[in-house]
Amino acid sequence: MGLGREEEVEIHNPPRFMPGERVYATRHIKNDGTYPGKDIGERLVRKGDAGFVRDVGTFLQQFYIYAVEWIDRGIVVGMRTRELRSLEETSTRKTTECARGVNEGKAR
Repeated sequence: MGLGREEEVEIHNPPRFMPGERVYATRHIKNDGTYPGKDIGERLVRKGDAGFVRDVGTFLQQFYIYAVEWIDRGIVVGMRTRELRSLEETSTRKTTECARGVNEGKAR
């Protein structure tokens, strides 16, 4: 019997994000009832919000859960890998692409 739609066991590979890494949310995150002091369905994180990974844990011996501190909101929310992207990776990629473009210019 399969695991349903999520068959990949993430913890067989290293975590995608490390503590201290700057990330952004790829989707809106609402309280599913596990965040204390907020109503169920209340939006906790907006798509595009930036934060920092504070800790990495696991859930059900299958998934990584990243404790992300959302500085502008003053909260820490547990996030799945698919809900995050690295801002450091993006800025590094852009810097590399820009450097390539400069180096590929024609000499006069």
